[in-house]
Parts: sequence; C-alpha cells; structure tokens
Amino acid sequence: MNKIRTLIIEDEPAIRKELQWLVSQQESLKLEAMASSVNESLQIIKNTEFDLILMDIQLTDGTAFDILNQLEQPSFHIIFITAYNHFAIKAIKYGALDYLLKPIDSDEFAAAIQKVSKVKQVDYITQLNFLKEYSAAKTIDMSSSICITSLDCMQIVRLNEIIYLSGEGSYTQIHLENKKIVTASKPLKYYEDILPGDFFIKTHQSYIVNKNFIDKYMKTGIIVMRNLAEIPVATRRKDFVIDHLNPLR
Repeated sequence: MNKIRTLIIEDEPAIRKELQWLVSQQESLKLEAMASSVNESLQIIKNTEFDLILMDIQLTDGTAFDILNQLEQPSFHIIFITAYNHFAIKAIKYGALDYLLKPIDSDEFAAAIQKVSKVKQVDYITQLNFLKEYSAAKTIDMSSSICITSLDCMQIVRLNEIIYLSGEGSYTQIHLENKKIVTASKPLKYYEDILPGDFFIKTHQSYIVNKNFIDKYMKTGIIVMRNLAEIPVATRRKDFVIDHLNPLR
C-alpha cells in the first residue's frame, strides 16, 4: 500500500514535534518534510509532491490562506491546525474541510487521517475554492453557497434554497426547494454554528428553519413552512422564535 506523503507546516516547535510524533504513529502516513513559514512552505510545495498537508493557520510571516492563494491546482488534501479562530473555522466548515484544534487530540487526529483517502480530487478543489472565496469576502449572505458532505458525495447548496434542517443523531437532513433532501454526515449543531443567524433560527433541538420560508406560526407551538412542513417550537424557545419573527426586530 502506498503511504500518504505528508508535509507539516507549523511554526511552534512544540506543536511541530507533537505532529511529527502523531504522524509516526499512523502506518498510512509518511513524513516527507516540515516547514515553519509561508515562504519556506511554498518553496517545499513547489519542489515536492504531497498527498496531505497538516497546516497551521497562523504562521509567523502570514497565514495558511497566503499559501493557498498562491496555489492554482493543488493535488493534496489539507487538515488545518488552529488554536481556534472563529472566522477561520467558519470558513473551513463552509468548505467542508478538516481541521484540528490545539492541543491536538490523538483520537481526533486518527479520525481525520481516516477521512483523507475518502475525498476525491475534484471534490477537494471545489472545497478549496469555497475556502478562498469565503476568506476573501469575510461576509456571507443568502446568495452564498455551502459545500455539504453527504453520504456519497460533496454537494453544493445555495443558502436561499434551504427550507429547513432536521437533525437525526450524527446526521442532518437538509430540506431544499423542489422537494429535494440532502442527508449530511454532520450533526445539526455543526450547521447551527455556521448558518447566518439573521436568516436561520433554531426552533427545537432537532430543527433549524429558514425564516424566508415560514408561512405562519401557530399558537399551538408549530411553525408551518411554505412547503406545508410543520416544524415544532420548543416551549423554552417560544419567546426567542416569536422575537425573531417580528418584522420590526
């Protein structure tokens, strides 16, 4: 079996050493090189082929985005390493890319590595394009799109096509116009964190609705959508939902 050729980009010596150890524990990985800056990384990437890059977001001379913006057709997968930057994480989630938070958990690292072989090249380029667009714009609106990891593919969905989302354990069903349903392999909480709160509201622990598709709110604690779907409103979220439906809000 061909091993996954890996590059580590990390400017903190302690984290770089930890990543080196984690890579050595994975039989499927082969560490080819390490870098600690944007310039050094670009030089290595231009001269060496990689299957995977473990990439710190914030580097001493720039960011991971400075590296990505200079790459046209990357042929490798990326797992971002970050100490948590809300905007960066949101951008990564919009592209359905992988990331690990510092300090790095060994089990989470192993799980992320298992995903690498499942992502096709064409899907990855699409994902990276989403990340570049989002990181350049720094804002999203309802005309924006999101990359959804479904059970058998990557699917591009515009936010203004989503009527509502329903959570089922570790999966989320995304109900679109034209009666389409996409089953995403992420829990509802994942989408709660990234969907714009001005348009999407959580009515219940298992439901998030697009306000633009709400037809009416029933006093029985039910929201009726334009497609006639009936969405429950949890008692503890009733005031929150009514407040968000107020046109003068």
